[in-house]
Amino acid sequence: MNIGHYVAWFFGGAFLLNAVPHIVAGAMGEAFQSPFATPPGEGRSSSMVNVLWGFFNAAVAWVLLVRVGSFDLRAPDHALAAGLGAFLLAVVMAPRFGRFNGGNKPE
Repeated sequence: MNIGHYVAWFFGGAFLLNAVPHIVAGAMGEAFQSPFATPPGEGRSSSMVNVLWGFFNAAVAWVLLVRVGSFDLRAPDHALAAGLGAFLLAVVMAPRFGRFNGGNKPE
């Protein structure tokens, strides 16, 4: 298998994970951080911006997971590549966004 496929699947997992909070917040009608806010990544964007950004991330994830190589979720190495991308993005982003949403110091 081409190493480039695993790299694409890693980033596909990261993009898929990133799609979830944006789509959920937007569908709930809530403002949420996005790269289009002021300041980028810290301010909050409208619910519609987040829905659009979330579905863009989902589309990129689809391209990276479905159109690159022959990704098979049942293959442990394929699932690990995508899962690792999602996991590492979550670990890096949790403290970054936790400071805005109260997640770093829960009451």
